[in-house]
Amino acid sequence: ISFVLVSGYLVFVMQCGFCMLTAGSVRTKNTKNVLLKVLMDACVGAIAYYITGFAFAFGTSSNSFIGHSDFCLAGTDASLYYLWFFEYTFAATCATIVSGSVAERTSFYAYMAYAFFLTAFVYPVATHWIWSSTGWISVFNPDSFSHGLIDFAGDICVHSIGGWAGLLGAIVVGPRTGRFDSDGNVVPMPGHSASLSTLGTFILWFGWYGFNPGSALAIMYSPTDSTTIFTISRCAVTSTLAPAVAGVTTLFIVKVKDHIFDLIAVLNGTLAGLVVITGSCAVATPYMAVVLGFLSAFVYVGMSVLTLKLRIDDPLDAFPLHGGVGGFGALAVGFVAEPNSMKDAGFDPNHCGVIYGCNGSLLLANFVGLITVIAWTVGLMAPVFLCLKFFGVLRLPLEDELIGNDISKHGGVAYPEDGVETANKVGAKDLADMRDNLGMDDSVKRPAEGEADANQAPVEFASNV
Repeated sequence: ISFVLVSGYLVFVMQCGFCMLTAGSVRTKNTKNVLLKVLMDACVGAIAYYITGFAFAFGTSSNSFIGHSDFCLAGTDASLYYLWFFEYTFAATCATIVSGSVAERTSFYAYMAYAFFLTAFVYPVATHWIWSSTGWISVFNPDSFSHGLIDFAGDICVHSIGGWAGLLGAIVVGPRTGRFDSDGNVVPMPGHSASLSTLGTFILWFGWYGFNPGSALAIMYSPTDSTTIFTISRCAVTSTLAPAVAGVTTLFIVKVKDHIFDLIAVLNGTLAGLVVITGSCAVATPYMAVVLGFLSAFVYVGMSVLTLKLRIDDPLDAFPLHGGVGGFGALAVGFVAEPNSMKDAGFDPNHCGVIYGCNGSLLLANFVGLITVIAWTVGLMAPVFLCLKFFGVLRLPLEDELIGNDISKHGGVAYPEDGVETANKVGAKDLADMRDNLGMDDSVKRPAEGEADANQAPVEFASNV
């Protein structure tokens, strides 16, 4: 239990990584907005998962489609509270993926609405199918379809759901104003801080060591049974090799394509390596982790180019990373699941990947499971986004978008430095009126309007950075 809780703490820290990555990837005028949205993912996600999410996913009374007990943890044995916390952190991660796709132009109220729906119903039902012992395509259900799919830490459950929901949101809300010109050409809108994006990527990578190894849900070691610790160790190794190879591969792909060493692209490429290994981290060999990391870089870059060709504005490349690479990683399990690793992880070694001579039942299960979850996500989230758009609450008004969320909705800019120019233009008169002790002493005679004090120097403001 302690191992799972600590792993959950690491996954929760990933929200800090999302904060930094998202903030660094948007313009300064929307920094507060995206930070608050990530915070609300953690808060709203906890409430939603408490009320219905855990019940739908892991309720003790259930059928092959959905759980139907333990709402608000009523009747849930205290010995399972650790599982609620661990699974909640995954649900919050799934919701946070969406925030990157719709950043800088989406209504705050609309964001909270669909984040609640995603974590209260869409995500939990899909995880019931795959991770519950009664799910219709769960490898833990002896009567499941094609012996069940394997999605060890969530290429389908987390990344595909979040990625496809984000894609729908980006399509329905539309691109940021000015993102494409009249001919459909891309207009660059770089984020304001590569430093924050880099810090966020490292925090996410660190959190992934709770995400992937923690999905073993137990840790034990004895001279007669060391398989669990072997599985956890394998997860740590594969979760290091795949992103490392993906990052280096992306570096050279973009160098060949754009003739620059692009930091932001490499950060996303590294994340692609983490995503691709999520589903197979416990059952892939280190060598296969290297192969998957290499291939994931090409999948990410290709999907990123494709979304822009289709004039889909995804500020953080959330769909290419999580929807595209996540789907590729889910299918890859059906190829790379190695028999001995499967046995160590508690799976049937005869239900292995096709490159090891198995009959393809795992590949079929993962393919059907992926397509079904995508259809489930699209079928439920599309009406939500379209309804929000129909009622005019999905997108910000144009004037609010242009001035930025921080000023129009959140009381001011995120950085004091950003206020220098604004203060010079707007605040000069107010500060001039407060010459005497910030305006507390009204006994000092002020010059009449239009008068100039010959001895008074012009009011100027200089940045302290």
